[in-house]
Amino acid sequence: MMKRRLLPAMGAALLARPALAFDRTLRIVSPFNPGSLSDIVARGLAQALAPVVGQPVVVENRFGAGGGIGALAAARAPADGYTLFLGMVDVMAVNPFTYRNLAYDPERDFAPVSFVSHIPTALIAGPAKPGIRSFADLVAAAKAEPGALSYASWGVGSTSQLAFERISRAAGTSFLHVPYTGAAPAIQAVLASQVDVMVVPTGAAAAMARNGGTRVLAVASPARQPMVPETPTLAELGLPLSLSLWQAVYVPARTPQPVVAQLNAALREAMRAPAFVEMLRTQAGTPEPGTPEALAEFERGERQAWGAVVRELDIRLE
Repeated sequence: MMKRRLLPAMGAALLARPALAFDRTLRIVSPFNPGSLSDIVARGLAQALAPVVGQPVVVENRFGAGGGIGALAAARAPADGYTLFLGMVDVMAVNPFTYRNLAYDPERDFAPVSFVSHIPTALIAGPAKPGIRSFADLVAAAKAEPGALSYASWGVGSTSQLAFERISRAAGTSFLHVPYTGAAPAIQAVLASQVDVMVVPTGAAAAMARNGGTRVLAVASPARQPMVPETPTLAELGLPLSLSLWQAVYVPARTPQPVVAQLNAALREAMRAPAFVEMLRTQAGTPEPGTPEALAEFERGERQAWGAVVRELDIRLE
């Protein structure tokens, strides 16, 4: 469904970036639980950004309402460049269509700063169903007992639910949805044999498979992933779906343009840090910094794509 797009790389003109003049601690608001993909990326970014701006950078987890609580808190923060928001596909492209009364507007309340990365997703089967060793096994089991197998997600209307439903419908199957309050508890439920299968970030899928008992059935990316090279893509299996969990940095909408430019330059430099590059590699991603304008255009396309999925599934939350 989503087409992977690399945002523009840093041009030579940006090497002459404006001098950074931050004089106190910056914070990055992460709208999901500690241990989630959003939290991992936010903490890696904070560590890389601190030496660039010459100030501490802390991560503040404000989770709940599908990321809406953190988004609202960041949108209401002073527009002075000291509060950054790590938005992702759920919060910036899906929530506007799943929530009837969304307390924030992704386009009106935020100014885009820079894209960060695409994180490909994968379909896993947990220890509750040891006989399911392949995607074909999963489809056969689901068709034999429609609705008997269960799948976990990190919330109703989340990308984890929408992605799984897209896969399930394309394969002509049906499953019982078991939503959790975040990715970490959902993954733990799969590992504890409380739920059968789930769509997770590819890095998490590879780590779960290494620990034993969990099999990676397919990756929802355009090409096979180096972390799980033997795992076929959904396209190879006859389902032309590509589903990623993208991350990007925003600030409150009223932030002055020169401050946005300073932050964009700082983030570009931070994303070159070897530790940050390695952190993303463990999640099957790579740094993809870009301009605020490119991020705004990308986000508009994502809202159109995910909005169509939400309308197809008829998911509406209060």
